[in-house]
Amino acid sequence: MRRKDREVTDINELMKIIDQCKVCRIAMEDKDGLYIVPMNYGYSYKDNQLVLFFHSAKEGRKITALKDNSDVCIEMDCEHRLITGDEACQYSYSFKSIIGNGEAVFIDDVEEKKTALSILMKHQSGKDFSFDDRMVKGVAVFKINVHSFTGKYHP
Repeated sequence: MRRKDREVTDINELMKIIDQCKVCRIAMEDKDGLYIVPMNYGYSYKDNQLVLFFHSAKEGRKITALKDNSDVCIEMDCEHRLITGDEACQYSYSFKSIIGNGEAVFIDDVEEKKTALSILMKHQSGKDFSFDDRMVKGVAVFKINVHSFTGKYHP
């Protein structure tokens, strides 16, 4: 990271950013080139391993791309605020962000899908939800095992 003065290294602060953000952009590559998609997510952080959970339609460009090449890049950001000034060069933008790399893994086990969807809904809504077999059979669920990630804060 070029601007070390803006780097967030404390894991508790990184988790606060991840908890505050609600959309994660997933970058992938397929036969047609690079592709990025914004998605709602849930997450867990245990034993120094960040895992992000997503749900999707069962088919489409994203699903095909992830099945062909599971390597992804992730990005999320929040706390956006324009910083103004008297001159154009004094303007800036405040934000917090996370960028990382990982591997997408599809979840086929029904009970694991239910858990993943519950985590996702808890993060998005703050509420606990349960899912039955019929509900989880209608969607694709995948996780991203994040191999590395960094945080940045521009106050």
